[in-house]
Amino acid sequence: MLQTSAQFNPFSAPRPVHQGVLSAAASGLDAFIVGQGGDLDRVFGRAGIDPEQLRHPTLSLGLPHYCQLLEEAARQTGCEHFGLLYGQQFKPQALGLLGYVGLCSATLEEALVNFAAAFPLHQHSTLIDLKDLGDCYRFDYLVRHPAIGQRRQDAELTLGMALNLMRHVLGPAWAPREVYFEHQCPADASVHREAFAAPVRFGQRCNGLLIPKRDLAGQVMPGRDPVLLMLVKDTLRQLGGSGSTHEVLEQARARLRGSLHLGEPSLAYTAHALQLGETTLQRRLREHGLSFSQLVEQVRQELALRHLREQRLSISELAPLLGYSETSAFSRAFRRWFGVSPRQWRNTTGSVAQGGV
Repeated sequence: MLQTSAQFNPFSAPRPVHQGVLSAAASGLDAFIVGQGGDLDRVFGRAGIDPEQLRHPTLSLGLPHYCQLLEEAARQTGCEHFGLLYGQQFKPQALGLLGYVGLCSATLEEALVNFAAAFPLHQHSTLIDLKDLGDCYRFDYLVRHPAIGQRRQDAELTLGMALNLMRHVLGPAWAPREVYFEHQCPADASVHREAFAAPVRFGQRCNGLLIPKRDLAGQVMPGRDPVLLMLVKDTLRQLGGSGSTHEVLEQARARLRGSLHLGEPSLAYTAHALQLGETTLQRRLREHGLSFSQLVEQVRQELALRHLREQRLSISELAPLLGYSETSAFSRAFRRWFGVSPRQWRNTTGSVAQGGV
């Protein structure tokens, strides 16, 4: 006799809140490691990940563990370009829900927009931005998790995934105008130039692809499906844990931290990036006693003090990182916040400001 009450029901079981990266991002990774001559047990063991998790594309992996997994795989296999090579063979379909957000879109341009908007639900603590530069889009990617130092392999993998989404429609010969990586140039960069068929610049502030708009004109996605797109987006929103007020606040903070250097942030842009309506985002912020402008100021204050303590940037270099077009505007804002200029605060090692923060 079937004892249904004692059996596991996957449709009714509670799901842990997703706070890292969906395991679809590591689809086929175990086989790729073995193919490169790596010791699977050792690689996964050192990264603290159970290989069984890769069989379930909507399970959540800790982002530090995921990045460590890729770095460890590169060390174990002796393949310096492991992430890049893995990304080259990574098809959009293998990315699970996020891949289908792009594949089910109506046009390639819409696919890029939807992909960038949905990415924070697929992977937390990450900047993803599709910046309109007039004749080009710049697709930016940057891990913002404070516990992750080494992330070269993840960056090269992610840009490889984005490249494959473009080539899915435009063919294997398509190339971006330029490619950017935050890590320093490796001993042999010819592998990167060959993979992207474009100039590759290292030591940049962000990882990114520069995509000419003319390449997107009139390009229809072959697998467009508006109904499936709606279902996939809804599932990602549920998995992304974007429901609670606290989570929305933290996601908004993370979005602002990662995008202030791109210019003055707007409510409309931030709400769109979180896949929320402007009114909904404002309501969630009010529940914490904040307006959008107050949240922006909080994030600017936090970043300003952090950079001033580190003493790596000049005041004039710091101002644009916080979204100010002029150094004088940043200095006036800082004096309004803390009663002293940024230079005075730095010269006194923050002792004046710390008492009021």
